[in-house]
Amino acid sequence: MKTTKTNTPGETPEPRESERSEFDRGGGGSPGAAPDPEVAPRARRRRFSAAYKLRIVQQADGCSKPGEVGALLRREGLYSSHLVEWRRARDQGQLDALAAKRRGPKADPDRALKRRLDQVERENARLRKKLETAETILEVQGNVSRLLGLTMPKSGSDS
Repeated sequence: MKTTKTNTPGETPEPRESERSEFDRGGGGSPGAAPDPEVAPRARRRRFSAAYKLRIVQQADGCSKPGEVGALLRREGLYSSHLVEWRRARDQGQLDALAAKRRGPKADPDRALKRRLDQVERENARLRKKLETAETILEVQGNVSRLLGLTMPKSGSDS
């Protein structure tokens, strides 16, 4: 036999189990307690190898009874969209589509050429400046020799 507690006037009744707050049930801890420092792991994108994709597509193509493809997908933890995408890639003959794709910006095929062009342009500018300096020196030497009255022998190649 169950006994029930009767409340005297002015006393608040004790709440039922379903009416208690989490703090009252003992799950909330004390109000000043530190929160749980455990951080839930972040979900990572699944990656499938080309061999795995081809094996699953071949197994799915071999299914003849109703429900076999669904059972295969459930067993492997895949979605039907995976199968559709992998079949489309296989049918288009895109072997690269079945391989894992590298994410991020694509490599620039002309990068080496651009780098070499920049290097040659810098070298060209440096040599032009050096040539200009050499021409200025020769011009000054010619002016000095004329002022001093020194004559330079004429060479056969200078005309």
